[in-house]
Formats: sequence, structure tokens, C-alpha cells
Amino acid sequence: MAERRVTVASKVGLHARPAALLAKAAADQPVTVSIAKDGGEAVDAASVLGLMTLGAMHGDEVVLSAEGDGADAALDAIAELIATDHDE
Repeated sequence: MAERRVTVASKVGLHARPAALLAKAAADQPVTVSIAKDGGEAVDAASVLGLMTLGAMHGDEVVLSAEGDGADAALDAIAELIATDHDE
């Protein structure tokens, strides 16, 4: 299983617009992408509600994971979104 650790860059965390962008991007991937706050329960990254229940705030580290063909590319794409401040 492939994993990436990434720091949330958006000032509002993974809420509202950043969560919607992330969920859409995750849903467009060829594999299922899971996301968790370090030590927390993983949720489906394609679920806006799941993302919001994480409570991931600006500066928090999250762990992305996926398995299967295309997992590394999918995680790279999702990690890039999380590491970008979408609030500007």
C-alpha cells in the first residue's frame, strides 16, 4: 500500500472549498484514496462529509493511502492539492 504524509496548507483546513476540491479530485482517481489525521481513523478522501469529520486544520499532517495500479500517481495528485492554499 502506498502512503504519503502531507501538511494541510489551506488556512481553513479541509473544510468548505478545499474539501470539495479534494473530494472531486479523489473521486476522479482510478483507485480509492483514504485520508487520516496521524493516528486517527481513515476516511474515504472522495467524501466531503468524511473530510470534514477529520477536523484537519491548517498545519496538521495527514496520511494518504491507496492501493492498486495508479496508486502512486493518485497520491501525488491528492498530496499536491492538500499542500496548496486554496483560500487565496
